[in-house]
Amino acid sequence: MLVDNHNRKINYLRLAVTDRCNLRCNYCMPSEGIEFVKNNKLLTIDELSKISEVLVGQGIDKIRITGGEPFVRKDLMVLLQKLSALDGLNDISVTTNATLIGPYIDELKALGIKNVNVSLDAINRETFERITRRNQFDTVHNNLIRLITEGFNVRINFIVLEGQNEQDIIPILELMKHYNVSVRFLEEMPFNGGTKNFTGIKWDYKAILEHISKTYPNFEKLQSPPTSTSINYKIDGHKGTFGLIPSFSRTFCGSCNRLRVTATGDVITCLYGKPKANLREIVREKKEIEEIQNEILKAVGSRAKTGFEAQGEHSTTIFKNSMTSIGG
Repeated sequence: MLVDNHNRKINYLRLAVTDRCNLRCNYCMPSEGIEFVKNNKLLTIDELSKISEVLVGQGIDKIRITGGEPFVRKDLMVLLQKLSALDGLNDISVTTNATLIGPYIDELKALGIKNVNVSLDAINRETFERITRRNQFDTVHNNLIRLITEGFNVRINFIVLEGQNEQDIIPILELMKHYNVSVRFLEEMPFNGGTKNFTGIKWDYKAILEHISKTYPNFEKLQSPPTSTSINYKIDGHKGTFGLIPSFSRTFCGSCNRLRVTATGDVITCLYGKPKANLREIVREKKEIEEIQNEILKAVGSRAKTGFEAQGEHSTTIFKNSMTSIGG
């Protein structure tokens, strides 16, 4: 089991398979995109599989595939096939914008991969297209409904953006009330490739809850796992639930059980922190497994206690990164 220097057990890996995305969401990157890394700097499927195997051997039992947009990689299913065969890996999940997942739904189901997070920041077409800068609303909507009706465990991740999509908070809850879906509202974070910087937000998790309570005053707070990043609720009469993720306020650091590996092999122990190691060259030089394990142990052993402490490691440059290059 991986245990950090603050005695937190690490059993959850967020594994980015690409820094590329086919959308251009305005809170994530500039309209022209970012300078994506060259292909030879990206981990191959075999390298991603090798790193995952080592980490599962160290106690990781949950892996979430992220990007960029994971399904931009044409060989993604090869990795998922390899991961599904790993002993000790109990949960494989995917975070996607749902534009490209359609052709792979049957194969995901066959592999037993049923946990899918869909990034969807608007339920209104015009708002969706303004935020994403792309015309993909129908594709996303159709794939989302298919995932729900075919029995996937779907969670919708909705980032609340001041002046852009607050008006969609209540409609998305109303639309999803008949489905066993969790709609999770996230605080905005300034990881957008340097297009915007801010030190505070209007729509923190308390403001979002207050806004929801004006329309739905009858709700109950649910019991959540200690390591959950979301505070979860159920509205009377709704089949699904909703959650609030204090991603900017960072109230969940004390129980954080997550480790990130980016598509280029960087080991990130906190979303707000600097990379602690890079595994790409170690894997490519075919060094002993112990060397990979030791790099991971060193990274985990120097973990910041909170996201605010981690931010101090590179306070002047931290928000020049795009979320797509950090790994979601």
